[in-house]
Amino acid sequence: MNGDGLLDLLLANYGSNNVGILFGLENGTFLNQKIFETGLGSHPSSIAIGNFNGDNELDFAVSCDGTMDAKILLGTGKGEFSLEKSGQTLFTSAAVTMAAGDLNGDGLSEIGVVFDENDNIDILFTFKNVSFANKMTSSTAKLPYSVAVGDFNNDARLDIVLAIYDGNSVVVLLGYGNGSFAGESIFSTDKYPISVTVGDLNDDNLLDIVVANSGSADVSVLLGYGNGSFSPQITFSSGSQPWSAAVGDFNNDTRLDLVVANSGSNDVSVLLGYGNGSFADQTKFSVGSRPRSVAVGDFNGDTLLDIVVANSGS
Repeated sequence: MNGDGLLDLLLANYGSNNVGILFGLENGTFLNQKIFETGLGSHPSSIAIGNFNGDNELDFAVSCDGTMDAKILLGTGKGEFSLEKSGQTLFTSAAVTMAAGDLNGDGLSEIGVVFDENDNIDILFTFKNVSFANKMTSSTAKLPYSVAVGDFNNDARLDIVLAIYDGNSVVVLLGYGNGSFAGESIFSTDKYPISVTVGDLNDDNLLDIVVANSGSADVSVLLGYGNGSFSPQITFSSGSQPWSAAVGDFNNDTRLDLVVANSGSNDVSVLLGYGNGSFADQTKFSVGSRPRSVAVGDFNGDTLLDIVVANSGS
């Protein structure tokens, strides 16, 4: 976020109504967070990183539960950000999460937003004056809770996958490359899917789907066929109340592994991948109280992947 070649952390601080950036140091430690206020009672809940104004510097959008809107903060590439007032977009209900990607081929990042108590996803289109003036709403199955983007049918156009909490399923929306999407395809998961991410888990160069199922203490893996459809789920045990999942190669065998943040057992599970879509039994590592989000990256420059966890209870 500051152009020094080191990974930084970006946090939505729900209780203190701000966003924090922790700039990374070469030894894997971080400077104290730099605060960017989002407004009294805003309660920021989700962040999406993208290039919203076409200057090739990283910006970010933040959804705020309390004010039911999204705000854009534009980056200079040197660790400074400014709140773009023309980029603020009001919602009809609180946003649960969002993801960014170029969904209409214009070279700018759009965001897909899913809402609490709302069965829709909104696609907010970006203009070079950094506004989200236009949006497209797609109806989904009941209560989408997480969103990710990827090319699931190999047409070089980004598609969307949603975790449907009350429907025990994921919904895939195939993109036409102009910001519109085909009708939904539904694939079953285990109980109360709450987080979705994507990666090539069986080394066939096709994207697969990983889902954290908060109600059944496991993760679902759905292997992609490259045409927008997926295999029936395969489940792998995690800790209690898995809340977030990420992929990365943690043992340097060139095969993707899984890490899962378990909110109910205050730990993370690492599942090493065999490269065929299956995984070894979990190994658990203790973290703080009620971990809700997990990410991976090389934070100390040793070319080995590290894990970072946001603990909502501590």
